[in-house]
Amino acid sequence: MAERWKIRPEGSNWGAFGADDQRGRLNLLTPAVVRRAVQEVVEGRVFCLSLPLDLPGKNVLNPRRFPPRIEYSMRGDDPVINYPVGLVNPGQADVVCDDKVTLSTQYSTQWDSLAHIGSVFDAQDTGKPQVVYYNGFRANEDVRGPFDYLDGRKPQDGPYGLRALGIENMAAAGVQGRGVMLDLFAHFGDTWRAIGYDDVMRVIEADKLEILHGDILCVRTGFDRVLIGCAGDPPPGVASSVGVGLDGSDERLLRWIDDAGIAAIACDNEGVEILPCVTPSKHGSHFPLHEHCLFKLGIHLGEMFHLSDLADWLRAHQRSAFLLTAPPLRLPGAAGSPVTPIATV
Repeated sequence: MAERWKIRPEGSNWGAFGADDQRGRLNLLTPAVVRRAVQEVVEGRVFCLSLPLDLPGKNVLNPRRFPPRIEYSMRGDDPVINYPVGLVNPGQADVVCDDKVTLSTQYSTQWDSLAHIGSVFDAQDTGKPQVVYYNGFRANEDVRGPFDYLDGRKPQDGPYGLRALGIENMAAAGVQGRGVMLDLFAHFGDTWRAIGYDDVMRVIEADKLEILHGDILCVRTGFDRVLIGCAGDPPPGVASSVGVGLDGSDERLLRWIDDAGIAAIACDNEGVEILPCVTPSKHGSHFPLHEHCLFKLGIHLGEMFHLSDLADWLRAHQRSAFLLTAPPLRLPGAAGSPVTPIATV
């Protein structure tokens, strides 16, 4: 830890879980916390919290992310689709289908790894800021790309990729705990609005939410149903015109996220926080909630979860908590991953 950083960002918890920690607040998902979460299962009913992974559709929400492309595997010159294996006589063979997929890991329902957002920060206290990530892991050493952008786009030797903070660390942690639904849609509807600390406290009080250390906060805005309603053809600007999001520029809200001991945050919108940020210059970041959670605190963020059906059921049954099981793909070196979360009530 002393070698990786000498000073840490104000408000961060670097080192709290050890010098080499790569799990962040998922360390709060202790056996006792998981046992507590299992106690929320009363009926044994299961909700799938993933959108179909070909939604939102096209690349309207993010021009760099595209829908998954599924292709058949090949066996020589033959596509392995309805492929007969060991054909001796007609009607006497096994038939195989085999395929492969190319996808953007953060296109649809997904988790951000702790390497998704870093910051330019002088962790070595040399007077020369560097690109660093949660717990002081460094660009060009632990997260290596083809260029050093702070050094005039200087080329870097390979191999490239994440040597630390990849999504596989989250997968190995299991990601099973007590989910708590913060149903913003039920109180504010789908009008565009930045939700700050006062708004969140009002919802917590009105819905009598109990948020405990190690809980996974699930934020319902209703945007998941907007995406489903678009049927794979979302109009330009849909993400910035419909639905609410957390106000990352609200310092009190950021402090509350820290003080509440939240293990992770999952939301049904594109970015958890409202984008564009209300006052980005105040923080020096265009994504202040991402910076606060991923970079400073090691709180993983989930986006485009399908929460509305579960939220409606919970409200109808006067409940807010449930067992959430949501490990990402164990894909070493990935900055994010699709996920098929399951809520059990």
